[in-house]
Amino acid sequence: MNSLGEAFTAAWRLIAGFDAELAQVVGLSLQVSLTAVVIATLIGLPVGAMIAVERFRGRQALIVLLNALMGLPPVVVGLLVYLLLSRAGPLGSLGILFTPTAMVIAQAILITPIIAALSRQTLEDAWREYDEQLRSLGARRITAGMTLIWDTRFSLLTIVLAGFGRAVAEVGAVMIVGGNIDGVTRVMTTAIALETSKGDLPLALGLGIVLLTLVIVLNALAAVIREMALRRYG
Repeated sequence: MNSLGEAFTAAWRLIAGFDAELAQVVGLSLQVSLTAVVIATLIGLPVGAMIAVERFRGRQALIVLLNALMGLPPVVVGLLVYLLLSRAGPLGSLGILFTPTAMVIAQAILITPIIAALSRQTLEDAWREYDEQLRSLGARRITAGMTLIWDTRFSLLTIVLAGFGRAVAEVGAVMIVGGNIDGVTRVMTTAIALETSKGDLPLALGLGIVLLTLVIVLNALAAVIREMALRRYG
């Protein structure tokens, strides 16, 4: 490309023309990240609810650990998953290293603590407000937890969206366990890094525009959901 302007123009052409390579990379990114978010939500929400409503020895230490795990370095997670799934690792026989499944595992490990820690705080605040009312109705801890999850569903949805945004923007861990294999494990973030190093700015810019747009849409959606929750519940 002779100029940055030409690169941007070519990038928009790729997006507008639904370029096959760009679409494949975006599709795989969404597939991996959505799967990871579903797994992380199924694990993180119950854990967050349990910690919010239960009182047990070591609870505060668990909260501190969850909060610390929110800042897990992606490359460290990628390394640990790589060691687990490599041929010499305990799960090497599964043969899933350098596959989308390995990328899902790495992303799920990264975002599960985020969803668990943030949902715990949200649900604990709600528990303080409704504790006496739920106790008077004879609700058990499990029932109370499910009730709180439903009552705070809008707030929890924004947490899940934040987890998805974190997952789809991840590069370090998925690069290590996915290998950035063309047509197999190449997602938006790893493709941007590769294409930039190769000098293929149109594709890198096109993917960057899609990724940035996706992040903006997610944040806007989270803001709308928060506004809906405030209007409904005050």
